[in-house]
Amino acid sequence: MRKLLFLALVCSLVMSQPLKAQYYYYNDKYYDHAVVLELGASFGIMNSLTDIGGRKGAGKKFIKDLVWKNSKPAFGVYALAFYQDKIGLRLEGTFGEVVAYDSILKSVKTSTGGRYERNLSFKTKIADFQLGLEIHPLMFKDFDGDNPPRLSPYALVGVGYYSFDPQAKLNGQWYALQPLHTEGQGMTEYPDRPNYKLSQINFAAGIGAKYEINSLFNARLELNYRILTTDYLDDVSTNYIDPNLFYSYLSPNQAAIAQQLYNRKAEINPSDITNIGDQRGDPSDNDAFFTIQLKIGMTLGRQSR
Repeated sequence: MRKLLFLALVCSLVMSQPLKAQYYYYNDKYYDHAVVLELGASFGIMNSLTDIGGRKGAGKKFIKDLVWKNSKPAFGVYALAFYQDKIGLRLEGTFGEVVAYDSILKSVKTSTGGRYERNLSFKTKIADFQLGLEIHPLMFKDFDGDNPPRLSPYALVGVGYYSFDPQAKLNGQWYALQPLHTEGQGMTEYPDRPNYKLSQINFAAGIGAKYEINSLFNARLELNYRILTTDYLDDVSTNYIDPNLFYSYLSPNQAAIAQQLYNRKAEINPSDITNIGDQRGDPSDNDAFFTIQLKIGMTLGRQSR
């Protein structure tokens, strides 16, 4: 977080320096500085790719297992320093929620290899703070006095710091899952499963398109995909543990709740037997979340003739 604040300070210092002006390229009424500042807001959807839920068949990577109807509203604010309409350095906060549930697989349960019968679910709010770099390739062309296009596609890369807190519902009440150590995280019996942190680094990659509405406002449509370093966004990753261990690490009340939330197969089939070590999740792929958003930006730093 300190690094992000430092880079934001550098951007503001750059903006405060006098810079050579050039004509604003849609008409002759405005000048563009070499660097302009843009402030904006965004709204759209947030969704995730985790071990829970998905589509028919075996769990798949990336969008092949995406359930669009799980999308939830997301919003954000950002500040961007833009150099010659080519490269932008952006500091952004995005806020939303992601959900998933195995019960969505009921209509295709015979093809899911037990994912429907696993019967797990989760939700979590997400707050993501990202430092990103926009690259607008069309603007590197020499237009020889011609007006550049109003529509500019771009690529986005970045690094973020986000918070999450997976929860599951039991008997009408929501419970935070991380303190329950549902897969033995932090237990000495499972030294390869450290307790995961609820604030972590992520890496972003995305694409978008920017359209100049007028000298003051622009609009962007953007897909921003966050690559996570954890498989526990949904609190599911590996195998079922010995449920008796909950009573060694948790209070009696917490242990009773953990036993009900770590294995929910009996809610569908009371005779279903789960053995210690049976597969609960897939640790071969980390989780991810993404946003698709419309951004409205206001450009500062242009001046009329």
